[in-house]
Amino acid sequence: MPSTILARSPPAVPLSVPGKSPQNLPMHQAQYSRVAVSPPQPGSSTNTSAVPSLTSGSYAGSTVGESESSNGGVSGVDLVELINDRLSTAVDPIPLDRSLARQAQTSGALNAKQKELLELQALAQRRLKGARANFADGMKAAKEVKRDLDWTQKRVS
Repeated sequence: MPSTILARSPPAVPLSVPGKSPQNLPMHQAQYSRVAVSPPQPGSSTNTSAVPSLTSGSYAGSTVGESESSNGGVSGVDLVELINDRLSTAVDPIPLDRSLARQAQTSGALNAKQKELLELQALAQRRLKGARANFADGMKAAKEVKRDLDWTQKRVS
């Protein structure tokens, strides 16, 4: 199975948020700041996905031109589609399907062997019970023969 190594992309230019400037924030907060987005109004033709795309005009209250200039000129990038494409190419479902089929076959074979072992165990227990009964009969017969021999020995002497 080919392995895919996902490299981290270079840090993006932070989005401008009113009231906060990147110079006043630590480096990790400037790169990964949170932006509040209001939900779309019912009946509006705005983006209805769970994650707003960078092409929507209402992203952080900026217009399309401001969004393009604030993120380094990248336009038309839908993050949900990008992540979905990357994840769909990262995992190949064919080996997973094959391993699932092999697991089902192995499980079936294991269950059949378990059933066969239980049947053989029951057969062995029945045979052991019969052997014990035969041994008990043999011991009874041996004691009876010994008793008869002792009686005969007393009579002869």
